Amino acid sequence: MNKEAIRQQIVDTANRRYATKKYDPHKHIDPTDWQTILEAGRLSPSSFGYEPWKFILINSPQVKEDIRPFAWGVANSLNGADKLLLILARTDVTYDSDYVRGLVEGLHHHQFSPDSKASQSFKHFQERDMAINNDRERFDWASKQTYIAMANMMTAAAELDIDSCPLEGFNYQKMNDYLTTHGIIDPKHWRASVMVSFGYRDQPIKPKVRQPLDQIYEELN
Repeated sequence: MNKEAIRQQIVDTANRRYATKKYDPHKHIDPTDWQTILEAGRLSPSSFGYEPWKFILINSPQVKEDIRPFAWGVANSLNGADKLLLILARTDVTYDSDYVRGLVEGLHHHQFSPDSKASQSFKHFQERDMAINNDRERFDWASKQTYIAMANMMTAAAELDIDSCPLEGFNYQKMNDYLTTHGIIDPKHWRASVMVSFGYRDQPIKPKVRQPLDQIYEELN
């Protein structure tokens, strides 16, 4: 495939991706395609490579019914999407946390020290550059990164002719309370960040309406 064909494919995929409001409940995603979508999320970039996310596939009909009363924006997906994914964000990613130590030592096989140049660089970034100093601010920082993973999964799905919809329409306090009460999360480490559904649309794709590029892009020379 030449460069021009690749460019056109990228634009075609962007137009193919559509926030699906009505799914066909009778169509199901091939397991291999689903694993590919998950890989796109797993391989997404994150600040300092600390991957502050977790993906939870909600298969349980009971859980779906339990969350329905406080997840108004998820209703259409509950009614037909093949996959409903909850993405969690960590609240405890700090330069000296057990989580970061585990990544550095267990995943990257490097010696860890909170006094190392890398650890202190991350400390400076969080506390001074980003002014992050509490669990809520750490969650907000981590949550932003989960959207990168979600966007990559949605693009991968569009490449596979699979539809999707990002979902923020739920009461976050009630969702976190539910997840905590049912032992799905430990609130010391996790909170709900966003949800996303996948499946096959039962509606036509509407042409995208977006601002022209010259209104959202400029160059500083």
